[in-house]
Amino acid sequence: MDSHAKIEDKMPAHIARYSVHDVRFPTSHSLDGSDAMNKAPDYSAAYVVLHVDGGANGHGMTFTIGRGNEICCAAIAAVADLLVGREIEGLFADMGATWKLITGDSQLRWTGPEKGVIHLAAAAVINAVWDMYGKHLGQPVWRLIAGMAPDEMVSLVDWRYLSDALSPSEAIERLQDRASGKEARMLEMETTGYPAYTTSAGWLGYSDDKIRSLMRAALADGWTHFKMKVGGNLEDDSRRAAIIRSEIGPDRFLMMDANQVWGVQEAITNMDRLAEFDPWWIEEPTSPDDILGHARIARAVAPIKVATGEHCHNAVMFKQLMQANAIDVCQVDSCRLAGPNEILGVMLMADKFDIPVCPHAGGVGLCELIQHMSFVDYIAVSGNLENRVLEYVDHLHDHFLDPVRTKNGYYLTPQKPGFSVEMKADSIESYTFPTGNVWAS
Repeated sequence: MDSHAKIEDKMPAHIARYSVHDVRFPTSHSLDGSDAMNKAPDYSAAYVVLHVDGGANGHGMTFTIGRGNEICCAAIAAVADLLVGREIEGLFADMGATWKLITGDSQLRWTGPEKGVIHLAAAAVINAVWDMYGKHLGQPVWRLIAGMAPDEMVSLVDWRYLSDALSPSEAIERLQDRASGKEARMLEMETTGYPAYTTSAGWLGYSDDKIRSLMRAALADGWTHFKMKVGGNLEDDSRRAAIIRSEIGPDRFLMMDANQVWGVQEAITNMDRLAEFDPWWIEEPTSPDDILGHARIARAVAPIKVATGEHCHNAVMFKQLMQANAIDVCQVDSCRLAGPNEILGVMLMADKFDIPVCPHAGGVGLCELIQHMSFVDYIAVSGNLENRVLEYVDHLHDHFLDPVRTKNGYYLTPQKPGFSVEMKADSIESYTFPTGNVWAS
């Protein structure tokens, strides 16, 4: 027995198995997360744990809003199979190659490539690998990536379809130009935090009285940037915008989000009407796939900015939006793009095109994940906070072991090793669909 234990102690740590969990929260009961396209969402996580023999487990997820979460779970199992039996040191030694391994299986790519459910599944698995990597080194993921040398950071990105917009060599040069101030910016983030905006007071299904109450509470907590949902009915949008503007005053920022519900001309017409409330941006004004439509809207509604990205299915689409001058604000998402590698590529392109990155975080676990990448963006990529805010929603953070923290409208840096998305075991058990006690009852 003793000799067998000694032999096992010397075995390299490897991924022995994985488990996938269909976790859903009944947010449709309170209409948290409601918007014009998604009227009664149940915030959900297709959740994966990579179980490691001889090391820390990796936890990751992708986000959905209820039905179909089981499809993502099935896809995660197909992707996670690629990692079973692999030594973790080999995965960590070249995280760029690991990203290509997870996203590049020739048979799975036929269902994509790099889009749809398989790409959502890849995001969950890649997020879990990064969580495992951070825990292995005893660092939060933001510090791990921000501390990399420029060439190491650039090697994380698959440049195959992006280099016509930004070459790897130019990306390295741009990162080198930012390197001198990294330590000061890291200290600034640990001292002050990253600026944020709140969506929690502006969901479409909330009553006028609830909006007023929540806006006043948010103002008391120090928030200066607020987002409201629009697109249900123009008269209702105008009334609710008037309420919010009267509560926050003329000098604070108001953003609007149509969640893809309008056609191109409809978006232009409706924003002409809503312009009186001085919105900073209109988010997802039309189909997320319509690059030329976004470009036309951007020209028509200026100086109101056009923001989009939470449904951009890969970095190539972001590249085209930037090249076409179709967006003014880049909204990457930690569970739509395939993890930090792909997000980093988009952030590097956005820096070149001088487009601020204001990530999407409206969903369970999204705040926990994407905060890491916003810290990376400021510390290592852009070195710039002008016109940059990170979304915050005040829902479901208590289900995580390392929940997001905010103060006076700023995200505070995570300090625990990993990617901040490890969910409490009892939350997974209680909210597993349909067998958990929350759903069974």
